[in-house]
Formats: sequence, structure tokens, C-alpha cells
Amino acid sequence: MTNPRKIIIDTDPGQDDAVAILLALASPDEIEVLGITAVAGNVPLPLTQKNARIVCELAGKPDVPVYAGCDAPLARKLVTAEHVHGKTGLDGPTLPDPVMPLQDGHGVEFIIDTLRREPADSVTLCPLGPLTNIATALQTAPDIAPRIREIVLMGGAYFQVGNITPAAEFNIYVDPEAADIVFKSGVPITVMPLDVTHRALVTPDRNSAFRTLGNRVGQAVAEMTDFFERFDIEKYGSEGAPLHDPCVTAYLIRPDLFSGRHVNVEIETQGRLTTGMTVADWWGVSGRAPNATFMGNIDDDGFFALLNERLARL
Repeated sequence: MTNPRKIIIDTDPGQDDAVAILLALASPDEIEVLGITAVAGNVPLPLTQKNARIVCELAGKPDVPVYAGCDAPLARKLVTAEHVHGKTGLDGPTLPDPVMPLQDGHGVEFIIDTLRREPADSVTLCPLGPLTNIATALQTAPDIAPRIREIVLMGGAYFQVGNITPAAEFNIYVDPEAADIVFKSGVPITVMPLDVTHRALVTPDRNSAFRTLGNRVGQAVAEMTDFFERFDIEKYGSEGAPLHDPCVTAYLIRPDLFSGRHVNVEIETQGRLTTGMTVADWWGVSGRAPNATFMGNIDDDGFFALLNERLARL
């Protein structure tokens, strides 16, 4: 049995972030969650740090340290997504306010301190929202970059283009300057773009499977996906809502569920129409050195089987 992979989850919950966190906390054999850092994104920071704690308590894991990180992008005004996730960010289920405390100290300092304390090449960063905290950590403490095992993130798009503008995916669009810093950091990066996450659709059958898990978590997840599904079906005409962020956690447990290419990815920060675009050199035409594994496909049935099996444990 190999040791579980040590991770820090950086997140802006968000219903799909919540499912990603639940999947990680349900998988202690594969994943050791060292802590969770909240960032402003889907909703402002006071809600994302609260939602992260709500989710830990829902999972029955109130001892996971949760830190508040950056409350605004590096160089821009915050853009949020209440239109998708509701005014709390976790609309759908009725969940109690958290009892567990928010940790003292800043999320960025927690990231830096953890990477300096743990053995080099042992900690994976898992950003599920805008990359503000990760970029701030890399800028503040350049010595941590070679210590990071990998950054596995949800963000960007290539063939699926954008979901917040015609060209940009939300997480990258909110803080493109931060994304630019992360993609230029030299750290090994694995990207779960919309190309993958739009294949991880919660169909009615998959949603009723959550509901029939027979525990509080299954019921809450079904109510969350019910809620944000109304937005996605109206927008994409698809048969259900994409579960974006859990693809990150699923990859850590079952990398064989995903396939992609090691390519060059550049972030557009200046574009008049394309700010926040992830320019992925899928066909290798730029001559620029590859800097990220950009996933292109997912075994969606295997993904949902894993999700159900794990959520049933909580």
C-alpha cells in the first residue's frame, strides 16, 4: 500500500467544489488533506471560507484546518458567479452553519509554511477556483516552487472555449494574472479544463444514484446538483450539470480515468476579446515548450462509479 498523497485544496465553494472536497475526505487511503485554503471566486471570501467549513462538517471531518486566503484577484475587481451557484455559493441543500473554527493566519502563509515543512516533492496543490492564492504564494516565496510535487487544477478550456466569456473559463478569467504566474512557474501542472468537465454530466439517473446512497452526504450532493443544474441545462441544453471540480480529486485517485496531452499553455492577460483564455497548443504549432498536461477526455461512467462508492463511505 503506497502512502496517501498529501494535498492542499485551494477552493471557492461552489457546489462542485463541495463534491470535490467530499471525494477527497472520503478517500483517506489515497489522499491526505493537509488543509483547505479558501479564495474569493464563485462567491466572496467570507462565504467561501464558511462554505469550506460547512462541507468539512458535512463529511464528518471537522478537524481539517481551513484558512481564509485572498479576497480579491491580483490586479482586477472580483467577478463572482452567484448566477450559477446561488447567493450562498452552496444553494440547494439546507446545511447548518459551521461550528468548527476558521484557522488563524492567512491561507497563503499556510501554503508556504506547509511546503517548506513537508519533504520536497511530497505536497500537491489542488486549486479548484481562481489561482490568486497559489500565485501569491509563488510570488511571496519563490523557494517553494521546486518543492511542489504537482499542481492539479480545474480551469481553462480549449475545444470547449469559454463559459464566462466566449473565450474564457471562469476560474482563469477571474484572475488571469495569477494564472499566468502559475503556468510560468515551472511546477508540473495537470489541467482539468471544460473539455473534460463538460463530459462529467450529472444526468437524472446519476443524480438519483446520489440520492439513494442513503446518507446525509448523498442527499446534500443530490440537492446541490439539482440546484446548479437548472443553470447549466438552460445554458448548454445538456442532459445535466457538469461536475467540474471533482475531476481534480478523481484524477488523484484514478488517473487512468483521464487522458490528455503534454502541451504548452499560455494565459491571455491583454486580449480585448480573449482575456483569461487558456491558449493550449494542442497541435504543437507554436514551438513553445510544453508546460502542462492538458486533459482532453474522461471515462465518465468510471468517474461516477468512483464518486458513488466514495460518497457512500461518509
